[in-house]
Amino acid sequence: MKRIGIDIDGTVTSPSSILPYINREFKLNVTLDDVKEYDLLHLVDIPKEQFAEWFKGAEPEIYKRSPLAEGAKEVLKEWANSFELYFISARASHLLDLTRQWFTENELSFHHIELIGTHNKIATAKKYNVDLFLEDKHDNAVSIHEECGIPVLLFDTPYNRDPIPEGVIRIASWHEANDWIKKWK
Repeated sequence: MKRIGIDIDGTVTSPSSILPYINREFKLNVTLDDVKEYDLLHLVDIPKEQFAEWFKGAEPEIYKRSPLAEGAKEVLKEWANSFELYFISARASHLLDLTRQWFTENELSFHHIELIGTHNKIATAKKYNVDLFLEDKHDNAVSIHEECGIPVLLFDTPYNRDPIPEGVIRIASWHEANDWIKKWK
């Protein structure tokens, strides 16, 4: 059975999940279209350390309440019978129980969840021998494809529009991912 590596935040969750929290905390009115880079520091006028401290405190609530990306639940339910679903996230490992609870509450199937605490997912993708990866972070998608030699589906967002090499496939939705995977399978 083929194994799919899947990022969580911005892929399974809506890419705008964090924005209501940033807007509330920093008195902004940012939409996803305003987010032109993955690093959100450009949205706020505070030092990096201060933003990191805020995020660390807000993280559990953000992850607990993150809405699903449109179509994710239906497609993942369909895939659970045909693929091994390995969720590989940059979330810190101490958030594993909260993450599993979120998957359960949202009725999402999974075979494994790995929270690695870093955006460098190459070693984990290799460790679990994934055949395909789904990602929203541009440089992750490119490096996973190049280092692992596997196709990567990149969910299109305003913050990841840099050019992509062949082998990284830009998709607009979970339904488009499903159509692509049906042909790939």
